[in-house]
Amino acid sequence: MIEKPQHLPRALGLLSAAAADPFLTEDLLKGVEGHGGVDLAKVVEPLPEEDPRWEVEPLRELVEDAMHGFGDNRTRADGWLAPRLHATLRLTRREAANRSLWTHVALAVAPDYVAWRHFSSSKSKINPERFKGALDRHCFSRLWWAAEMFRNGRDYTPVEAACANQDLIHSALRRDLIDHRPTAQALVRVLGRGVATTGREIEGLMTAINAAGATLVYDVLAPDEPRDPGVLRQWVADAETATAVPRRSLPDGPDEEPVPEESVAALTDFFTDLFETAPVRGRTPQG
Repeated sequence: MIEKPQHLPRALGLLSAAAADPFLTEDLLKGVEGHGGVDLAKVVEPLPEEDPRWEVEPLRELVEDAMHGFGDNRTRADGWLAPRLHATLRLTRREAANRSLWTHVALAVAPDYVAWRHFSSSKSKINPERFKGALDRHCFSRLWWAAEMFRNGRDYTPVEAACANQDLIHSALRRDLIDHRPTAQALVRVLGRGVATTGREIEGLMTAINAAGATLVYDVLAPDEPRDPGVLRQWVADAETATAVPRRSLPDGPDEEPVPEESVAALTDFFTDLFETAPVRGRTPQG
């Protein structure tokens, strides 16, 4: 498996997909040999301001700890890394939607982690999407967004539960409905009940939730607390004095109000009932 680049950048930058393409060689995608980093640095666009959030060292330490701590349990690393990545790289949603930032993280900062996490022995290579793909497919952006969508205020515990199911993450992040916080929390609760567990079941449930959302307004069925943008701005500003995230306990996210419990409970019951009639490929209809 490839090793980390010999030349690591000091700070994050922006790397377009087109600029990244020459470095996604067959040897890299096969996990044989990576790049040194020097030539890649020449095509990186620097971020427009000096900001402690862009320091690379905390990210490198995180991915190295994940690889060391999880060994062959690669998928389990997602639940550990997602909240810590989110709490370390304190981004606004607008910043986190910039795919060039994530391409730089994957290819310039931690290509060895991408190879460790996503090398497929069945296909004998890494999918290039893990380096430069859509936000729900990219190695790191999917984890950051999973933490953003499934955290309950400052509490990252639901993120660990959500990331334990790869099908949920992949299916949920492709749908705008997951931005409704009670919906996200209810999905974690439904999985905790063992209602939907397989990929087909989760996809069927998500399809049913989307369809029901066309006629039902979830904000009415399960209202949420208004979000204070000042809390997030302060959390981002506090990055300058924040200490390294803990490794053995969960960090704290932005100090937002948690989702109202009555809203989560109402949607959990509703989604559980909805699953009973959801179209799941391969499931024999009951009754």
